[in-house]
Amino acid sequence: MKTTRGPVETALRRLRVPLALTWAGLALERALRAFWPLLSLIAVVYAALAFGAAGAMAVGAVQVAGALALVAGLAALGFGIWRFRAPARAEAAARLDAALPGRPIAALHDKMALGGVAAEPLWAAHRARMAAAAAQAQAVPPQPALAPRDPFGLRLAALVALGMALVFAPPPRLADLAPALPGGQGGAALAAVGPSWEGWATPPRYTGRPALYLNALEGEALVLPEGTRLTLRLYGAPDELRIVQDVGDLAPVAVAEATGAMRAVEWAATRSGQLTIEGQGGRAFVLTVQPDAAPSVEPLVAATRRADGKLSQPYHASDDFGVVRGQARIELDLAEVDRRFGLAPEPEPRQPVVFDLPLPITGGRTDFNAVLVEDAARHPFANLPVRMTLSVEDARGQVGTAPPLVMELPGRRFFDPLAAALIEMRRDLLWSRQNAARVAQVLKAVSYAPEDAAPNARIYLPLRLVIGQLDGALAQGSLATELRDELAEALWQMAETLEDGGLADALAAMQRAQERLSEAMRNGASPDEIARLMAELKDATDRYIAMLAERGAQDPQSEFAQNNQGQQITGDQIQQLMDEIQRLMEEGRMAEAQELLDQLSRLMENLRVTQGQGGDGMTPGQQSMQDLSESLRNQRQLSDELFGQMQQPGRPGQGQQGEGEQGSEPGQQPGQPGQGQGAPGRGPSGDGLPDRQRALRQQLEYQQQMLPGDGTAEGESVQQLLDQAGRAMDEAERALREGDNPLALDRQAEAIEALREGMRALGDMLAQDGQNEQRQPGQRPGDVARLLPRDPLGRQAGDGGLVGTDETMLRGEDVYRRARDLLDEIRRRSGERLRPAPELDYLQRLLDLF
Repeated sequence: MKTTRGPVETALRRLRVPLALTWAGLALERALRAFWPLLSLIAVVYAALAFGAAGAMAVGAVQVAGALALVAGLAALGFGIWRFRAPARAEAAARLDAALPGRPIAALHDKMALGGVAAEPLWAAHRARMAAAAAQAQAVPPQPALAPRDPFGLRLAALVALGMALVFAPPPRLADLAPALPGGQGGAALAAVGPSWEGWATPPRYTGRPALYLNALEGEALVLPEGTRLTLRLYGAPDELRIVQDVGDLAPVAVAEATGAMRAVEWAATRSGQLTIEGQGGRAFVLTVQPDAAPSVEPLVAATRRADGKLSQPYHASDDFGVVRGQARIELDLAEVDRRFGLAPEPEPRQPVVFDLPLPITGGRTDFNAVLVEDAARHPFANLPVRMTLSVEDARGQVGTAPPLVMELPGRRFFDPLAAALIEMRRDLLWSRQNAARVAQVLKAVSYAPEDAAPNARIYLPLRLVIGQLDGALAQGSLATELRDELAEALWQMAETLEDGGLADALAAMQRAQERLSEAMRNGASPDEIARLMAELKDATDRYIAMLAERGAQDPQSEFAQNNQGQQITGDQIQQLMDEIQRLMEEGRMAEAQELLDQLSRLMENLRVTQGQGGDGMTPGQQSMQDLSESLRNQRQLSDELFGQMQQPGRPGQGQQGEGEQGSEPGQQPGQPGQGQGAPGRGPSGDGLPDRQRALRQQLEYQQQMLPGDGTAEGESVQQLLDQAGRAMDEAERALREGDNPLALDRQAEAIEALREGMRALGDMLAQDGQNEQRQPGQRPGDVARLLPRDPLGRQAGDGGLVGTDETMLRGEDVYRRARDLLDEIRRRSGERLRPAPELDYLQRLLDLF
């Protein structure tokens, strides 16, 4: 007859599984608390063996480490046995009962003490309720709480080492420990294991490629860069496995010579071939070695002298894995030196000048263009024939060298006669100390009549001091190197004082600028230097005209005001004359340019005043803004002219001007001065559209050199935008020369947009620096904008020539909605194809711009 169990017996039977699991968890908890040092030690030893620590250590070191590990393991085992206590079933039941509300397991084992028969139903109901609660019991997980017992986290470090070994390392091999086994047991162990091998291919670090585990590779073909290190470990008797290869010079290194248990060989793969491991379990590989070519470097164009006198050398370098360093070595080309005057004696020995080539900071170095810009103006080799050799080096140590460039080392040019004489004496003194007597004699000659030879009195006393020090050294019979360098530095500073001037009188500054420009034209100065001197002349002339205007306004009875009654000359007319001078110089017509320069000098002489000082000129930032505005205007006019040629059927449209347009300037209309008449004109010029585009590019390069904010983030942003405009101009010129007028028009549009963005960024930078606050006395905000042309709608351009206007166009708060409505209207009208073609073209250009 089957016995019926009550709810209490059923609940107790259901507790068997949770109770057993809780007991197992409690046992595991106590085992971890007792044996965690032993487990941590086992994990560390396994990780060390897996990563090959035994193979990298000497035999004695392996034996010592093994003995220490064995002692530590026995100690940890003894500590664990001493600490471990097996849990009792009652302890497991108490933990499980404590996890339940009301401790129902203990209640099921209770007995009724009071109440008698009348209380038995109530007691039965109570036990049934406790049985239902106990039936919900679940096993309690173990709680090792090892952190208080391991305050240094040693178990975590061991766990990390074990995880890395399991993921990244192969299983430990008995062959690694075989050399350390005493009494020849290592050979017996290896004999039991049998012959085996392991191999790795490790490319050079500079290639950025990972190491390869040869045992895990599938197939025989293997492509490796040159210089890859091949490492093979052979386990077993020496005659069981053999290496046959022809990819490099094999240099075996015995790791266990005493027992012959394991051999390790390592060599570099230098050529393509085969690698075969003969024997049981061997493999064959076909290796293709990619050669590591030497780097190459070449100058893109001949070195040039920037407007500030610095050397500028663009170059191109390349290497299959990247260039790591480069140098420019400059040596004196003594055979090309004109050995006269102070250069007649033998020069004193000097080390070559070495400049580090600039390398890209961001991006790759496998194929790049860069520009070396260095200031060698004060070096004794400046303005002398030299040989410059560019060289680059890759990470493997291979060096690529370009053919030597024979050139004149760019340095600062001095056009003031006295400054040029001081620089020449400085050069002679640095060339050879034998020139000391001659230098002293020449300096005495130029300082004999200071009122004639030295217009700047600030250099007279320093010059006499230099002469006195030279005489003293000559009297002693020797000129020390330190004194010679001090005198050379003093001569340089005096020459800079003379060249830069610093005169307060505007007329004298303008005359000096004219003289220096004339001297530069006679001496064949570079285009950059002529452009710089022309800009200085423009600045001096502007200051002088401002002085005349201020003088006439302050004193209506002055000589200037009386002599110029009924006579008018505008700043545009003077600017037009100066632009014509610059155009003639760019075309190489120096005689005509000198004649116009003399006319300008006479014109300014007739307007001379005898009293008063001029006002201040524009700040460098305002001047840069005005120059960029002029470049933008000229680029627009050039683009409009090209577009007009494309609209006229029958024109060649290949970037050449038609008959009657030779020599016209951007922005000139037919019939204006400067169109084949030799009269003043504005903007760059050339025989055709490509030449005029190139002239605009050169003008932009000069303006970039004169931009303020060098070294700041805002200045770099402006330079990047103008570089983008310059690249678009170069591509436009190339397209014009190739006859691709649509492409040229697109590139010109890109140049215009980049110029706009650059001017906007420059205006923001000037506003932040407070340069826009520097205005003429009495000048109101916005007066600077009156210097710039108005837009096609008659509105004044923004401050500094920025695109837009200072005038309020949209009134009210919702200006963005109004701007969106205007743009939608332009799009709607541009979609009506029945409108006249000029109007549709204008609407399309508006859409392209905005």
